[in-house]
Amino acid sequence: MSAKKKTVPGELLVCRNPRATKLYDIEERLEAGLVLTGSEVKSLRNRRADLEGSYGAIEAGEAWLHKMHIAPYEQAGPFFQHEPKRRRKLLMSRQQIEKWQGKLTVRGYAIVPLAVYFKGGYAKVELGLGKGRKVHDRREELKRDQDLREARDAVRGAR
Repeated sequence: MSAKKKTVPGELLVCRNPRATKLYDIEERLEAGLVLTGSEVKSLRNRRADLEGSYGAIEAGEAWLHKMHIAPYEQAGPFFQHEPKRRRKLLMSRQQIEKWQGKLTVRGYAIVPLAVYFKGGYAKVELGLGKGRKVHDRREELKRDQDLREARDAVRGAR
């Protein structure tokens, strides 16, 4: 599967986390629902969300999404607003939670949100079970990309 979320008709992409695929080797992907308030849904439909620094966790047999920023909805009154970076419950099957909880006990694994979108009128989040990349892995990848770029430029210049 590619790093980018493919949109199908009827889906509205809200936001994506491009740094996730750079910092983690994603081994498994999963679609989960989100438990949201009304003002959060309205704000998501306006694409006012950010996944920067957010992460998933399993606590007491339930899956949660921490630090996802959803901007306050301007038209909602002061009593109907939500906290922008509150933790949100993820809707996953019991078997999937237990499977991922077993993998999270292994050092270096994390639940990483990759994208948020609407599918069939419901807010969904694409989660990835990823293992953190080492700093030297990133340097090697950058060097390989730089060498490829230089070789491509040399071929273009020779014509």
